[in-house]
This record gives sequence, structure tokens and C-alpha cells, in this order.
Amino acid sequence: MRKVEVVPHNPQWREVFKVESQQISHALGENCAIVHHIGSTAIPGIYAKPIVDFLVEVKDITKVNKQTPEMESLGYEAMGEYGIPGRRYFRKDNALGVRTHHVHIFEVGSVEIERHLVFRDYAIAHPEEAQQYSELKRDLAQKYPHDIEGYMDGKDGFIKEMQRKATQWKGRQCPPKHRSPHQP
Repeated sequence: MRKVEVVPHNPQWREVFKVESQQISHALGENCAIVHHIGSTAIPGIYAKPIVDFLVEVKDITKVNKQTPEMESLGYEAMGEYGIPGRRYFRKDNALGVRTHHVHIFEVGSVEIERHLVFRDYAIAHPEEAQQYSELKRDLAQKYPHDIEGYMDGKDGFIKEMQRKATQWKGRQCPPKHRSPHQP
């Protein structure tokens, strides 16, 4: 059973992302289009589970199946779609068995890509709402220290509302923001 833990933002998560994203990009080779830093570790100033999330856009999702050995050589466990059609999901633990990385891979053009990026960008552009999210996560981690499902269920409504606001916000952005692949 994994402990549900959220910790203050760690500026080193950005460097962890940078180094690991290069290794992931190398493992996926020519199929890799871009690697994004997503999740709470990509949002400055908020509490997060100390797990760095990567969103990888690939040219052909079916080729990822053949590239699994390369990801496994980096220490990742392949989880298949893991509940989201069209995704390839990998997770990595450190030597102590503590989860440290999640990799979500989608084919270029997947609606899941934009959903994740818009949420991240909205949270960065709206620090007061990001702080509300941070406080909610802290409260839920205390309430559900050994119940990841309770923790996730507790965040669900807030995330959906923030996602709705993020989608509206993005629709008002003109012109669309250019995103750097290796920066939140």
C-alpha cells in the first residue's frame, strides 16, 4: 500500500523533468515528437505528490508497443492503456520502491494532450486557483493517508470544474500560446 503524500513544490522537479525527458525522447527515437511536463510538479508553488509526470506526443502510438523494452531499460513498468484508450502509460519507482515518474504517451492530435496542457497552463496563469487546488490536495492527503482512491475521488469535482474553466480560458486566448516542449 502506497502512502498518499503531498509535499511543497520542489524547484528540482524541473531539472528531473529535463534530464528524464531527454532519456525518454532517446528511448522513443524518431517516433517521439515532443515531451511536456504536466501534473502538479509542473505548477510552481503548489503542493504535489513527488511524482514527475511526463506527457509524450508520438507520431505513431502503435510503435510504442515495440519500444517498450527501451522504456523498461530506463526502469519503467509498462501498463498499457491503463484505462484511457489510445494512451500508453509507464510508471517508475526508485530503488526503495517509491513511485517517482509517470509517463503518459499519446499520438499527436489526441484530445487528451490538449486537456492536460490546458489544465497546466491555466493553473500557472491563475495562481490563486492553483493554491486552492494545493490546499485541497493537502487536506485530502491528511484525510486519506493510505487511500489513493479516496484522495483521487476527493479531487475529482474540483479538477473537473478547473478543467471547464481552463477550456473556456483557452478559447479566449488569442493567438494560441506557443508551448516550449521542455518547460511548463
